[in-house]
Amino acid sequence: MSDMGSDPQTAAGGKAPVPQPENVFDLIVIGAGINGAGIARDAAARGLRVALVEKEDIGSGTSSWSGRLIHGGLRYLEQGDVALVRESLRERELLFRLAPHLVKPVPLMIPFYRHNKRSRWMIRAGMVTYDVLSFDKTTDSHKTLSREETIRRFPGIERDGLEGCAIFMDGQVVWSERLCVEVALAAKADGAHIYTHAKVDGFVSNGPAIRGILFTDTLTGTRHSLAAPLVVNAAGPWVDAVLDGSGGQPGERHIGGAKGSHLVLDPFPGAPTDVVYYESRADGRLVLVIPWGKRILIGTTDKKFSDDPDTARADEAEVEYLLGEVNQLVPGAKLTTADILYTYSGVRPLPFVPDQSEWKVPRSHVLRDHAPARRGLLSVIGGKLTTYRSLAEEAVDEIYKQLGRKAPPCPTRRTLFPGARVGDWDAFRQGLERTREASPETVRRLVDTYGARAAEILALAHEHPDLAEPFDPDTGAIGAELVFTYRHEFCRTLTDALIRRIMVGLNSTCGREVVEAAADILARHENWDGARRAAEIADYRRYIRRFDVPGRPDTSTNNRPASAAAA
Repeated sequence: MSDMGSDPQTAAGGKAPVPQPENVFDLIVIGAGINGAGIARDAAARGLRVALVEKEDIGSGTSSWSGRLIHGGLRYLEQGDVALVRESLRERELLFRLAPHLVKPVPLMIPFYRHNKRSRWMIRAGMVTYDVLSFDKTTDSHKTLSREETIRRFPGIERDGLEGCAIFMDGQVVWSERLCVEVALAAKADGAHIYTHAKVDGFVSNGPAIRGILFTDTLTGTRHSLAAPLVVNAAGPWVDAVLDGSGGQPGERHIGGAKGSHLVLDPFPGAPTDVVYYESRADGRLVLVIPWGKRILIGTTDKKFSDDPDTARADEAEVEYLLGEVNQLVPGAKLTTADILYTYSGVRPLPFVPDQSEWKVPRSHVLRDHAPARRGLLSVIGGKLTTYRSLAEEAVDEIYKQLGRKAPPCPTRRTLFPGARVGDWDAFRQGLERTREASPETVRRLVDTYGARAAEILALAHEHPDLAEPFDPDTGAIGAELVFTYRHEFCRTLTDALIRRIMVGLNSTCGREVVEAAADILARHENWDGARRAAEIADYRRYIRRFDVPGRPDTSTNNRPASAAAA
């Protein structure tokens, strides 16, 4: 669980809590999405005393609601951002090597249609540039297929106007939540203190100089303070909410949020086996159909969003747009809202650029120094999943500069993730099957989700045989996963465990059918009483309402119409 046990005592008389020695740090990072967790990990690995503070849970914001691709950003070439493409391709290769259990190469298809705004030759030129910029890649270079070859590879594709396709390689992280968790685990192993469900209330300052933060534990209601000479605001789309006007000129805006929504479906008639990246017929934007584990992701939209990012939900217009695009690409699909399992939405923390469409806003990150108005306060604007490590390296170099200290070399280019290992993964799986007498299906799931740490989960199941049985028929998750993650991966709630650790919350029913069984397991092994069990179940059911399908008469994610359930 999180480090809440080392929090300071509240000062007498209702004043702000006084930091105790164990709560004095070199650096406080606000926000435990992939960028904040990455900065905390890099800083701790280089020897700084770090606190990572998150208002909800590790990876609970934008990092969880992406298209789950680790990619070079082919479309950034259209914006002329060659440096970002090169950075992304380099970081993609590092993730293939450092987190091979989580990030894997996948083929992407770009169809050539006569009606496309981007000509076949423009796309091919982009492919060649992509190959040149990924000169150090371990994957194959792109290739082009004829019309007939394209149809053989993707039989369900719309054939009218089809001229062929390009195939190129990029990366996929099926569980971006697990990527965030492992980065946080690495930070913790290097000494970082991690505080979850800790909402920042404000800054502690001495004149213009930041000296720390105040936060409230949202699960207990207690108020705490942490001290540090430097604070990094890596709250993603909540950057401006954290600053609350104190980071610069009054009313200054840093984030120009753009909402991106995805649909989750079971495989449908004619669905592709490659990721398909194609040009929308409605507006020319690029749309994706993504094989995602046992399911299909369709995304994404790009709509200006200035409300509280916590309220971001897919709307009817987005659902209609995405279904319409896929039904044109795959005429045999004939998808309706009845076919959607659930939806999810997130807000991209793009830089605020007035009077520019979301699609054209640069995806490069900016490290904003708020001095002289607020010395010792930096904010991260933008950034993306693929490039979090290089962003963190740049930020920590700047942090050392601001602390007046020489920065040690960054170790994260070569350090394996906690669940990674060197060697033959097939032999590792087979060894687990033999030594722990576990089924191939269980071992495959555990290794694909937790990597080498699967051995620790199976050891727990061996110690407690009641935890060895699957409790979720959809995913095959076993009880030992719940207990292990709750004890060792910063979980403080049932929602943390199901949605962002063992991934049962993203099964076909968003975990609705097994939430009580999961709560029973944790109640039995973590000594929850009846009231705690009931409260955790109720909180979970409230949380997953965000996944409901708009525009459907019955929007509960586990009560689709019978025609959809039978499809």
